[in-house]
Amino acid sequence: MNRVRLGDEAPNFTAQSTEGEINFHDWIGNSWVILLSHPADFTPVCTTELGAVAKYKERFEERNVKIIALSVDGNESHHEWIKDINETQNTRINFPIIADLDRRVSILYDMIHPNADSQLTVRSVFIIDPNKKIKLTLAYPASTGRNFDELLRVIDSLQLTDLHKVATPANWKQGDNCVIIPSVKEEEIDDLFPRGHVEIKPYLRITPQPNFNWD
Repeated sequence: MNRVRLGDEAPNFTAQSTEGEINFHDWIGNSWVILLSHPADFTPVCTTELGAVAKYKERFEERNVKIIALSVDGNESHHEWIKDINETQNTRINFPIIADLDRRVSILYDMIHPNADSQLTVRSVFIIDPNKKIKLTLAYPASTGRNFDELLRVIDSLQLTDLHKVATPANWKQGDNCVIIPSVKEEEIDDLFPRGHVEIKPYLRITPQPNFNWD
């Protein structure tokens, strides 16, 4: 059984999509990626989700993030479903949906959880960085729609950590204080964090978000 874990290289694949054949690693290029699986076409929760993603696309693009979806149906079905999504969600789908009739990609990414459903994918989420590394995995049940504000928040956190030696605490959002990672030595702090810091415990050091402009 395939298991895709944090830090792994995202498995590559070639598949047909609503925007033509995709080699996944080539398609990623130098971008971040959110890969979303959907149990099936013409399902109510998925319809609202893909409509929401289309409306959020510009906000993801501002963060250098591409969106790609997957369902275990084929391209013909996808294109018909897109018409419904555009109509009912008052939007226009502007990202590819992978056709996975043979469930090859679904199995590669362990998107089918047999105790939930032996044929359909659960609502998996994979965030992948430009180095093709898995940075986040989530799995939602078929009945629960995803929160795309949360995925934006996670992207902001991951990209912040990539640029600065900080982590983000519980319920963090843009502009909130951050936590200095434990590997930063005391003598490095003043140079790395000129906005200052507060030491609550030796392992719990708080600093303003390094790249946030409060002006």
